[in-house]
Amino acid sequence: MSEILFAIDDDKERVGRQVQTVVEDLPMRTEDLTVTVLHVFSDNPTGASIAQLQTARFAETELEAAGIDVELVGRSGNPSAEIIGYADEAGADLICLAGRKRSPTGKALFGSVTQDVILTTELPVLIAGDERT
Repeated sequence: MSEILFAIDDDKERVGRQVQTVVEDLPMRTEDLTVTVLHVFSDNPTGASIAQLQTARFAETELEAAGIDVELVGRSGNPSAEIIGYADEAGADLICLAGRKRSPTGKALFGSVTQDVILTTELPVLIAGDERT
């Protein structure tokens, strides 16, 4: 059984690319996978839960339809630190992220969660690519 940490945000298109990548592109049987869908709230004064996020429910529905066991987990704090910390705690085998196109200036000014995770973790990181035509 392989444990994939599926770190998501609130962009349904990016989450859809992650689902497609895991379901269609990994050379594994879906019944051999367990996916933890993780959303990190950087600011959550109302105490929202991951189950309230449309993208989390979408990922859960699509992954379960493909025969994959799914767990939803929400955390608060610095996204890259929380993703890496949870992956270590849960014993994940792989982290799946959806990249986004950003200019070099945008990366320098605002940082990049994907870049930080790739450079910090010792786990393999799978980046879901652009939407296919």
